[in-house]
Amino acid sequence: MAKTFGAESTADEVLEGIDLSRKRVLVTGVSAGLGVETARSLVAHGATVVGTARDLAKARRALGEALPQQPPNSPVDLVEMDLASLSSVRKAASDLIARAQPFDAIIANAGVMACPQGKTQDGFETQFGTNHLGHFVFINRLLPLLKSGARIVMLSSAGHQMSDVDLEDPNFERTPYQPFAAYGRSKTANILYAVALDSKLKGRGVRATAVHPGGIQTELGRHLTPELIEQMMARINRAAGSQAPAFRFKTVPQGSATSVWSGFVASADAVGGRYCEDCHVCDANDDPTSRVGVRSYALDLAHANDLWRKSEEMVGERFQL
Repeated sequence: MAKTFGAESTADEVLEGIDLSRKRVLVTGVSAGLGVETARSLVAHGATVVGTARDLAKARRALGEALPQQPPNSPVDLVEMDLASLSSVRKAASDLIARAQPFDAIIANAGVMACPQGKTQDGFETQFGTNHLGHFVFINRLLPLLKSGARIVMLSSAGHQMSDVDLEDPNFERTPYQPFAAYGRSKTANILYAVALDSKLKGRGVRATAVHPGGIQTELGRHLTPELIEQMMARINRAAGSQAPAFRFKTVPQGSATSVWSGFVASADAVGGRYCEDCHVCDANDDPTSRVGVRSYALDLAHANDLWRKSEEMVGERFQL
């Protein structure tokens, strides 16, 4: 009988008994939080991990603390990449392509959350440009390296429920900027990108999915002021209603569980083109008073393809899959 996992499962529990010694996995954002724990759990179960980070020294310190029993050299092969710079993204992708070493999975973990209004080096709104467009270019360029049977896991968030993407004004040039609205747009984009990728790649045996890791107190929340935290908790409590269980933060090991579950444990057909949380696949839920599940606008394939075309236009690059 297959094991069942839930909100309190950890990455190690999900991977118990699974041998990843022949797997090569790319994880973005391995300098803190979920990225470090995801890399640690994969290495602990035998995988070879390539990790990206904007600050390589910080990543080496974090991984050294997480994997103290490993040899002096980092067990994670590090590649420098700043998702807020497409030149950095393209260089990192080119370096990996030049190595010509295939991957069994990509876990797109890196991102920013609810930051002040700003722009990436290429002039995109910071959260959309970093969380979506940076990964869009990076992963699309690496698709030739994916083995048949590979999986792509996009880390999204329940924050996608706050807002759909706005393809007419993605950079908030005509819309008043709100940190959580921008975050919601970028997290919806992560799901839609997974939906489009899965549709385009499943014919060659590659599947893509999006996950909500849960609420975790990590460096992702570095920009959360007391006012923003109050807004966030008020929204969660309103959505919870009187019948829902009280909101609880997850630990980092619990937050990493759904990423590895969807990448290495769940069946490809179950998770492909879907949205997962608490180690299970979610149904569409458009109830504005509910904080669970996925909004139907984030799973709409036509909408996903529209975002794909808009993203190509924005980054000035077309991808023929």
